[in-house]
Amino acid sequence: MAKVAFLVDEMFEDSEFQVPYEAIKNAGHEAVIVGMAPGKKLTGKKGMKIKVESTSGDVRAEEFDAVVIPGGYSPDKVRTDQKMVGFTRQMHEAGKPVAAICHAGWVLAEADIVRGRTMTSYHSIKTDMTNAGAKWVDKEVVEDGNLITSRTPDDLPAFCDALTKRLA
Repeated sequence: MAKVAFLVDEMFEDSEFQVPYEAIKNAGHEAVIVGMAPGKKLTGKKGMKIKVESTSGDVRAEEFDAVVIPGGYSPDKVRTDQKMVGFTRQMHEAGKPVAAICHAGWVLAEADIVRGRTMTSYHSIKTDMTNAGAKWVDKEVVEDGNLITSRTPDDLPAFCDALTKRLA
């Protein structure tokens, strides 16, 4: 059984959290909602409510097997938390799966782990990704080493499939 951190803050894209979260749990793994404040209730763009289970200051890369960063407006907040950014970088450096969808590429860019890597994201942050050194491609899912990236909720089946295969 793998332990997977979901890095989330306010205004996450509901399906980009819910679908991978359920896929992880349905595969028999543990999913942990990691936020900035303990017990904080977070609301998705479409009204989904979730509660922070662990904080960015409490999680350590050696305790987790993968990290998932949902999109929406949440990644813009997550990338301002240096502990979440540091955790993402440590997970990457440990060779563990780092899965980001939609605008979550911002967190990967902030963690300085996209340079020289092929990835995708929501089209509006393509320039941010290329400026951070990534080779950006327009595909439903891109796996480059331990990075798994996708563009939009339409890509969730391929995104979840790639992630769960890595954890099998």
